[in-house]
Amino acid sequence: MRTTSNPVFRNLPQGQQGGGYANFGSAAAGAGQFANQYGQQAQPDPWLRQPASRAMTIDDVVTKTGITLGVLSAVALVSYLAVSSNPGLGGMLIAVGAIGGLVLALIAIFARKTDNAALVLSYAAFEGVFLGALSRVMTSVDFGFSGGAGVIGQAVLGTFGVFFGMLVVYKTGAIRVTPRFTRMLIGAMIGVVVLMIGNLIAGFFTPGGFELRTGGPLAIIFSLVCIAIAAFSFLLDFDAADQLIRGQAPEKAAWGVAFGLTVTLVWLYIEILRLLSYFNND
Repeated sequence: MRTTSNPVFRNLPQGQQGGGYANFGSAAAGAGQFANQYGQQAQPDPWLRQPASRAMTIDDVVTKTGITLGVLSAVALVSYLAVSSNPGLGGMLIAVGAIGGLVLALIAIFARKTDNAALVLSYAAFEGVFLGALSRVMTSVDFGFSGGAGVIGQAVLGTFGVFFGMLVVYKTGAIRVTPRFTRMLIGAMIGVVVLMIGNLIAGFFTPGGFELRTGGPLAIIFSLVCIAIAAFSFLLDFDAADQLIRGQAPEKAAWGVAFGLTVTLVWLYIEILRLLSYFNND
C-alpha cells in the first residue's frame, strides 16, 4: 500500500493489507491451529477473535468530517456576530483563533494525535473563531473592506464547489495520485509557505513586502496559485483516506481524515475570500 506525504495522514494507523488490523488478524488465525481430539477445529478464545475496534468505512469519514465542519461553522457564526456587534473584538479573535488553531494542529501532528476526537474538535472550534472574525473583518466597511455577507457566501460556495469538483476528478481517475505528483505538490506547498514567510518578514522593512497580499496583479496571481495548490491537495487527502479504508484502519482514524480535510478546506476558503476581497475593493 502506498504511503502518503501528508503529515496529517502519515501519523494515522495504517492497518494491514489482507485483512485485520495491527496483530489481531494474525492472532485469530493462530487460534485456528488448535483442534480437539476428534479432529474438529476448536473454538478460539473470544478475546483473540475480536479486534479492538471495527475497521473504518467511508460513512465514518463522512460523519466525522460533518461533525468537525459543523462545530467549525457554529463557532464561526458566533465569532462573526460578536465582531459585528463589537468591531473592536476583530483583531483579538483573529489572533486567538489563529494561534490556538496552529498550536493544536502542531500538537496533533507531531504528537501523533490526529485521530483524537477532542483534539480535532477543539482545533475546529479555534478555526471557527478565526474564520468568523476574519470573514467579518475582510468584508466590512468598518475595516476598510466591502462586500459584506455576499462575499462570504461566494467564498463558501466556491470552497465547496472546488471540494466536490476535485472529488469527481479523483473518483473518475482524471488525475491520478502518483509518487511523482505527490512530490511535485508537496514541493509547491513548501515554495508557497516560504514565499508567505518571506513576504511577512519583508513587510517589516518595506510597505507591502513582496506585494503578495496587497491586492495588486501579483497578489491576485499568488492567490490563484494558492487556490490551485489547495485544490490539488484534496487529491492527496482523498487518496490517503482511500488507503486507510483499504488497509482496514480502525474507526477512530476517520477523525484524522476529518482533520486533514478541514485543514485543506480552511486554507482554500481563506484564499478564495482573500481573492474576492481584492476584486471588491478595486
